[in-house]
Formats: sequence, C-alpha cells, structure tokens
Amino acid sequence: MEQRMVEFIRAMRAAGVRISLAESQDALQAVDLVGISSRNAFASTLKATLVKEHKDERVFDFFFPLFFENNAPPMWDVTQELDPEQQQMLQQALQSLIGDQESLRQLMEQLLHGQQFSREQLQQIADQMGMQSAMQLFQMRYLTRQMERMIGMQIARELVDQLLEELASMGMSEEALQDLREMLEENLEALGEQISKFVGSQIAENMAQQEQQDPRRDVEDLHFQHLTPDEAERVRDEMRRLAARLRSRASLRQKRAKSGEIDPKATIRASLKYGGVPLEIKHRTRHVKPKLVVICDLSGSMRYMSEFMLTLTYMLQDLVAKARSFIFIDDMVEVTDHFKESRPEVAVERVLRENPRGYYTTDLGNSLKTFFAEHLSSVDSKTTVILVGDGRNNFNDPRLDLADQLTRRARRCIWFCPEPQNMWGTGDSDLHRYAPLSDGVYLVRNLRELSIAVDNILADS
Repeated sequence: MEQRMVEFIRAMRAAGVRISLAESQDALQAVDLVGISSRNAFASTLKATLVKEHKDERVFDFFFPLFFENNAPPMWDVTQELDPEQQQMLQQALQSLIGDQESLRQLMEQLLHGQQFSREQLQQIADQMGMQSAMQLFQMRYLTRQMERMIGMQIARELVDQLLEELASMGMSEEALQDLREMLEENLEALGEQISKFVGSQIAENMAQQEQQDPRRDVEDLHFQHLTPDEAERVRDEMRRLAARLRSRASLRQKRAKSGEIDPKATIRASLKYGGVPLEIKHRTRHVKPKLVVICDLSGSMRYMSEFMLTLTYMLQDLVAKARSFIFIDDMVEVTDHFKESRPEVAVERVLRENPRGYYTTDLGNSLKTFFAEHLSSVDSKTTVILVGDGRNNFNDPRLDLADQLTRRARRCIWFCPEPQNMWGTGDSDLHRYAPLSDGVYLVRNLRELSIAVDNILADS
C-alpha cells in the first residue's frame, strides 16, 4: 500500500499539484495512524495532508479511484434471467447473426454472461495501441474511444439491436425483449466504464513513472497545456528573465560578428592581387536580424502557449527587423497593431479578451485561405514564418496546398507544436500532413523548450 501511495503522489505531482517531500511523509504517517479499513477516512486523510488549494481537489478526486478502488461495475448474467426456451431462442439468434466470427462471439458471450474484461485482455490491446507513451490527461477520452473501437464495442451495440429484432421475429414476448434490452444496455455501459477506468489508470501510472524519472517541477518545465492559473502567473513572471537571457545571447553573437569572424575564402581571394600576401583581411557578413510572421492557434488547448509566444516575440522586438502577428481559431485575424500601442503583456491580455473561447472549432485551412487573400504581402523570401499550434483541425479541410505555397514563399516555415510525433495523425490531427510541407517542427511543451526554439531562430538569421 505504501508503494501505491507513493505512485499516487507522483501522479498528482505530474498533474501539477504541489506536494513537497515533507507533505508526502506526513501523508504516509497519517495513514499509518488512521488505517485503510474505512475508504472515506483513508481518502479524507490523504486529501487533508496532500491538497492545499481548492483547485487541486478535482485532481485528487480524479486520481484517487484510479489508484485505490477496484470496484468493477455490476453486470447481469442475462442467460440466468431467461427460461430454457428463451435461452435456446437466444443462442439460435446469436448463431444466425455471428456465425463463425470467433472474436465477436467471445465479446457477445461476455456481454450475455455479464463477464468483465480481464486485465490481460485490456493490457494486450493497450500495448498494441502504444498506450505506454500516454502521459497527458487530455488523451484519455481519445484513447478510450480507440480502445472501444479495437475491442468492437460499437459493433456489439449494433449486434444487440439486431439480436433483439431477430428474437422478436422468433416470437419472444415484448416484456422479455424489454427486460433483455435493459440488461444488455447496462452490461454495455459497465464494459465501457471498465475500459474508461483502465485507460485512466494506465495514464495515471505512466505519469507517476515519468515524474519518478524526471521529478523537476520548476517553472521552466511546467507543461503549457496543463497550467493552473497560479502556474501561468509564475510562467509570466519568468518570461521577463527569459527575454533578458535571450537578449544577452543575441548581443554576444552581434559583438562577435562586429569584432570579426574572419572569412578565409574571401581573404584568400583578396590576397591574389598582392601576390598571395594577405594584406586585406575580410570578415564574414554581420548577423542579420530576422523578419518574423507569427501565426498562433488561440483555441482552448493552445491559448497559454500562444500567449507566451506572442509575449516573448514582442519582448524581443529589438532583435528582429520586423514582426507581424496573427491569431486564429476558425479564421485568421491580425493583431500586430495591438503590440504597437501597448506593452507586450497588456497587448496579449487584450488579444485574449477580444478573442475568447467559444462555440467555434479550430479551422486552420479556412484561416490560411483568409491569410492568402488578405495578408500574403507580409511574407517574402526574407521572412521566417512560425506556426504555433498542434495541427488539430477538427476534420476540416487542412488546405495543404496553401501550407505548401506558404513554405515556398517564405525563407522558412517552422511549426512550434506541443505534441510529440507519436501523437501526430491521431484523431483530428493533421500535423503529420503539415510537417513534410514545412522546414521543421520544434517540440515546444514548456518555457525551457520555447526558449531553445526561439534562440535557434534568432541565431540562424
């Protein structure tokens, strides 16, 4: 139990709950005193020692049953509720619908007899899906749907309807059919709940393992997509120090360029007119400030990352020749003028306020169409285009033709994406299609990775 509690604490820390070593020890000692015989007392003890802020209670309530509850949803053994004649009709109807499809037969037999999936069944499918790499809570809904699809839950739901129709045609009474439908639907719901709990527990255990391997939780390592409001404020405070560091690095590169990196080839060519004597020392061309066009996805999962990218871009305004900024959810909007009128942090706050979350869904394809129609003049052969987004397009037309033209027109077109490559192409993601049409993709999940990406852009101007 102590090891399970340690894993629970690691998962909570990985999800952003601040838990110190001393607080972890307090939790273990408190549980020793209270015991684990009462579920409510056990949960209350852990919550009292580990949760300090109201906002963290929902994280606790999500993880606790995944680590400490094994209660399987109740299911009906449908065959025991039928008389012998009805059982025979059921088997005949099942045989006529499924035939020799063994996997479907096994699933339907489990459903009819009220049998839970075994741990081995679910683990085998999870391994096939690569669930061992799932480290984020937002993946739970998608992975649950994927596991249900691989198991055949949707097919089972359709077969239940067909089975009931077949039994009705064979003369089963309306009352028996209604009872049978209710029991089968409850069993389907219970199996779906079991799959959902399994996926949640797998992600939680992966997060605990990840936190054990990399326990750093300083501000530069906080994941943009899972920030609490307090953590977002910490990141905003750190942005000023980060901008100062990046400006110092850029100044050092400029100083080296001014003092002169000798250009050997140009020096040798110039010495030819002096009989090979290097009387004229040639230096490399000075570092040129880049022109930037920053296009940011302002949808729910990307708002913090886009906010920080826009803020940093204009904190470093003196290091770029020109910067123009655009945001999109379902359409493209230029926000460059906001930053001409106000300080970066004030301008970003205004951008977020004027473009709130809403009913609309992300549509980069339509946004690119608007960009080409109204703002294409902002991009030329000296412009670096940075697309800040996860490439999730809600199954809209991604307009790959426009993405390709944008890369060809610009000096380079680069993505800053928070999702690792194994997530590209999953669900509504089109990044696996955008990436080959760009000049590269930076994995940017936190402030540390953002600073590296921006510094590389500024260095390679």
